[in-house]
Amino acid sequence: MDASRISLSLKNIVKTFPGVLAVKGVSIDFREGEVHALMGENGAGKSTLMKIITGGTTPDSGQFSIGDQAFGRISPSEAQARGVQIVHQELNIIPALSVTENIFLGRFVGSGYIIDRKKMRQMVIDLLASLGIENIGPDTLGEDLTVAQMQLVEIAKATSQNADILVLDEPTSPLTDHETGILFRIIQSLKARGVTIIYISHRMGEIFRIADRVTVLRDGQKVVTMDIKDTSREDLIKLMVGRSLKEKYPVRDHEVGETVLEAEALSGNGLSDISFSLRKGEILGIAGLVGSGRTELIRLVYGADRLDSGTIRLNDRAVTIASPSEAVGLGIGLIPEDRKQQGVLLELSVRDNVTLPSLRAISRFIVVDRRAEHALADKQIEDLKIKTPSANQIVRNLSGGNQQKVALGKWLSSSAQILIFDEPTRGIDVGAKQEIYNLMNALTQRGISIIMVSSEMEELIGMSDRMIVLREGRLAGELASASDFSQEKIMELAAVK
Repeated sequence: MDASRISLSLKNIVKTFPGVLAVKGVSIDFREGEVHALMGENGAGKSTLMKIITGGTTPDSGQFSIGDQAFGRISPSEAQARGVQIVHQELNIIPALSVTENIFLGRFVGSGYIIDRKKMRQMVIDLLASLGIENIGPDTLGEDLTVAQMQLVEIAKATSQNADILVLDEPTSPLTDHETGILFRIIQSLKARGVTIIYISHRMGEIFRIADRVTVLRDGQKVVTMDIKDTSREDLIKLMVGRSLKEKYPVRDHEVGETVLEAEALSGNGLSDISFSLRKGEILGIAGLVGSGRTELIRLVYGADRLDSGTIRLNDRAVTIASPSEAVGLGIGLIPEDRKQQGVLLELSVRDNVTLPSLRAISRFIVVDRRAEHALADKQIEDLKIKTPSANQIVRNLSGGNQQKVALGKWLSSSAQILIFDEPTRGIDVGAKQEIYNLMNALTQRGISIIMVSSEMEELIGMSDRMIVLREGRLAGELASASDFSQEKIMELAAVK
């Protein structure tokens, strides 16, 4: 392996989408056997560049070289044949297929027309063992995997195809510390084989732990490429956003009010006997390891899954929430973890998405008041700083962070008094994170109550007024105030005994 050998080179890449100049003359060289971090706010051009080199889109001008071969454009199959693989932030596991079938999807193992399923199964067993991936069987269906397990299967699939260039897009967002450790060991092994790792993440600690070099993009242009040892967290943030972010979390100094929601002995969806309360203007954090039941709990409260037993009270009145539509009618909104599948309608416009929960309020009989609809959408675009050429832009064409803002905006334009945030800043850059933290704080000052699920302990500690911790489908404990918060206390409650 030659550490100075260029495995991938981008030269003056330009790409325009309708109304958006996404990439403006970007040139970057990536070396063999290095972890090259690609950083920037959402909409900076990271995903567009990766789509170009993996065949997902075609540049307007410029070219790129894979090894010694130059390209103006490339197809996905040709990119894979050249050793380019990508693990997307939005996972592509097919629910009805087994782990083995997902890993070998699009490939053939056997002779003649006969698929050798026994050999494929054994190859997957050996692959998972070699990567140190535990608790995932070759016959497990995709629909039975957790989000973290799906991520590890995607990584196993990519490494099984003898990648020379591997793109990892926010790979640790659903992973526990243990699973992140497995990933980093895999990365070190791939580096030793000379594989180029392009690592996209907004988690600064990971960048300084795993990266050799870093390139910062801003507004579609390259700002700088440098050795990671020559920079700092503060400098990187300033390069990414063009300003210094001195206070990451807003000061939470307002008084919380009376209890607005009480959950008593909730059971169902894999959970047992969980009780908690939520007060007006409060942020209640829900902590726990992957698989502890955090998302399962909020799905019960939101009516997305069936409640076997227990009682939910809103403003001291017992209610039955048998469906999400009933939750919405009671003033409860959910911003889900999986924004593309559950948070937004990708083929509709920003305006259509943002105003969807408010159609009844802005309609007369069955006719939508278009003036009110436009005003409502324009207000959310302005308040949330959604980067879009217009309210008519199709949501699929927005960056991940701006899609998340649209998912949030539709509830801010409604009359919801309780908002549930499931991983509210997953895959969002540091600047957008701070905007969302400030918005959450402003919402609570207006008396709106928030339940927040997060895998980022720092985020939970920085934003919560109170916190409950789940462990294996049960309530492990409550931390009654910010003075009780610490990573040690949370992990002591969350860890399996």
